[in-house]
Amino acid sequence: MKIHASITQEMVLDAAKRQMFGLDNPGFCIACGEEAEGCEPDATNYPCDYCDKRQVFGAEELMMHMVA
Repeated sequence: MKIHASITQEMVLDAAKRQMFGLDNPGFCIACGEEAEGCEPDATNYPCDYCDKRQVFGAEELMMHMVA
C-alpha cells in the first residue's frame, strides 16, 4: 500500500489516541494526505471529501498498515 508522503506515523498515532480518548473519528486519505473526519477505526476505502478517491482509512487501520 502506497501512503502519501505527508502522512507520518506520529500523525496516525496521535489520531488513533484522539479516537480512543476523545470524541474524534479521524482517518486519512492515503492518496492526497488530507485528514478525514467521521471514520470508523477500521474504515477502508472510504471516499475522500478533498480528492474524491476512495482511499480514506481509519487511523487504527492505517496504523496497522504502517507498522506491518
